[in-house]
Amino acid sequence: MRLERFDIDRFIRDTLAEDLGPGGDVTSEAVIPAAAGYAGVMASRDAIVVAGLDLAEGFFRALDADVEIERLAEDGEAVAAGTELMRLRGKARALLTAERSALNTVQHLSGVATLTRRYVDAISGTGAILLDTRKTIPGLRLLEKYATRMGGAKNHRMGLWDAAMIKDNHVAVAGSIGEAVRRAAAAGIQRIIVEVDRVGQIEPALAAGATHLLLDNMDVPTLREAVALVGGRVPTEASGGVTLETIRAKAETGVTYISVGRLTQSAPAADIGLDFCQA
Repeated sequence: MRLERFDIDRFIRDTLAEDLGPGGDVTSEAVIPAAAGYAGVMASRDAIVVAGLDLAEGFFRALDADVEIERLAEDGEAVAAGTELMRLRGKARALLTAERSALNTVQHLSGVATLTRRYVDAISGTGAILLDTRKTIPGLRLLEKYATRMGGAKNHRMGLWDAAMIKDNHVAVAGSIGEAVRRAAAAGIQRIIVEVDRVGQIEPALAAGATHLLLDNMDVPTLREAVALVGGRVPTEASGGVTLETIRAKAETGVTYISVGRLTQSAPAADIGLDFCQA
């Protein structure tokens, strides 16, 4: 797993340090002999899309450099309930200490990937492309956006820096959509995404230089009208309150993209367990 601008080793160190605190794993140290070895298997208890196995492996290796790990699945793979994801054999204390950090990470990222795949499947064949959003847990954005890619979505903006997104509050302060877009264009910004919630805002945004229109909280008939008015001049994106029940109808209006905050904001953790047995 390679993520630009994300220090995986530091994430692993900091996560383990948070769990170990000032006293270490007092349970394992008290109960498990130092020389004891354990073998274990990580398995999914539900049908999921896998994400985060490299990170899980990193947690185990951080505490036991000699651990033997056999990967049985790969990130992005859809697996059935009961599928073994990895087998490992090593020092019992180390594996037990790393267990929760490894599982928390894989459960969360696989949960995001699994929910994402459900949305991708819901719009299959329409031509619309699913996007994630910036509605992510602080500090985990790059991991969560990695998980949405494993589920089949494409990443929207990674942050505030890689595109302008002019929303209602920007318009209110600037005075009008046209003025806000003109200022962004004058600043030399190449990607100018503009949120519109009324069909009447489309032409002023395009005339001023918008390169992408976010059609916010529009019902299906209004979306269809907006897409027809834009006529392919720039990409269009349906956004706001999109659910599994509503996404197909929105996709069938001809929008280029549909963005869904729920992918990262509301995904339940996948049910994944790690069971150990005496080596």
